[in-house]
Amino acid sequence: MDQDKPMTLPGTVVGDFGGAYSVPLVRIGEALGLYAALDGAPQTPATLAETTGCAERYLREWLGNHAGCGYVTFDPDTGAFSLTEEQAMVFARPDSQVYLIGAFDTAVSGIENHPRVEAAFRSGAGVGWSEQSACLACAVAKFFRPGYEGNIVEAWLPALDGVVERLQAEGRVANVGCGHGFSTLIMARAFPQAEVVGFDFHAPSIEAARAHAAEHGLDNVRFETATAQDYPGGQYDLVTCFDCLHDMGDPVGAAAHVRESLRPGGKWMIVEPLAGTACGRTSTRSVACSTPPPP
Repeated sequence: MDQDKPMTLPGTVVGDFGGAYSVPLVRIGEALGLYAALDGAPQTPATLAETTGCAERYLREWLGNHAGCGYVTFDPDTGAFSLTEEQAMVFARPDSQVYLIGAFDTAVSGIENHPRVEAAFRSGAGVGWSEQSACLACAVAKFFRPGYEGNIVEAWLPALDGVVERLQAEGRVANVGCGHGFSTLIMARAFPQAEVVGFDFHAPSIEAARAHAAEHGLDNVRFETATAQDYPGGQYDLVTCFDCLHDMGDPVGAAAHVRESLRPGGKWMIVEPLAGTACGRTSTRSVACSTPPPP
C-alpha cells in the first residue's frame, strides 16, 4: 500500500456507516414528532422531553446524533437544539419539495429486501415489485409526493406544447405506473374537465390510490389494476410515466403500448432521474416528452 496516498476510503466508509445508523433514528424522529417540536422553537433535551412526552436520556442521544450529522443545529451557549429553515424543509415539513423522510423509509425497505435480492444474485431472476418489502410502495409514494405537488402542474405539464389546453378541454390522461395515485390525483384536481385514469399492476397500490381518491371526492379520476403493456383504453391525449419506467421489466413493450394508446398528436411524458431535457428540467429530475409517430 502506498503510504503517501491519503486514506480517503476508510473515511468514506465510516461516514456511510454513520449514515446507516441514522436511518432508524430519523424514522423515530418522525414517528415521535421530534422534528415538528424542534420546528416550533429551540429545545433542550429536557424541554423536548416535556413537549413530546419522551425520555430525556434517549432524546439527548438522538439530538447528539442529529447535531453530529448536521440534521439539527446546536447552540453551545444555551444548550438548545433547533432546525434551520433548510433543515426544517428536509425533516419537518411534509409539503416541502425537499422533504426527504421517505428516502429513509426506502433505505429500510432495501434492508428488508436483502434476502430476496441475494437470492436473485444467485439465480439471475428479478425481484418483482409485488415481492418487495410491504412498506416499499408506501415509502416511494411518500418520497416522491412533494416533488409532484410542486412540479407537475406548475412546471412539467406546461413544458409540453398544447397539453394544458387540451386537458382544460376534456382531454384524456393515462398515468401508467401510478403507484398510490398522488401524481394522478394532482392532475385530476388541476383539470376537473379531464378524464384521468391511473394504472398500476400492483393491486395493493391501486387499493391505496382508490382510498386517497375517496378522500379527495374527485369524480373525474379512477384507478385500475393493469400492466404498462396491456392497460386498456385508447385515444389518450397524454400518457405519463412518473419515476417508474426504469423499474419495468419490459420498457420497450411498455413504450410500444403507449404509442398504440395515444391519439394522433398525443404526448407521452416521462419523468425520470436524468431522463433528458426535451421538455424541461428540475434540479433533481428531467422531463422528456415525445409525440410518437403512428405504428
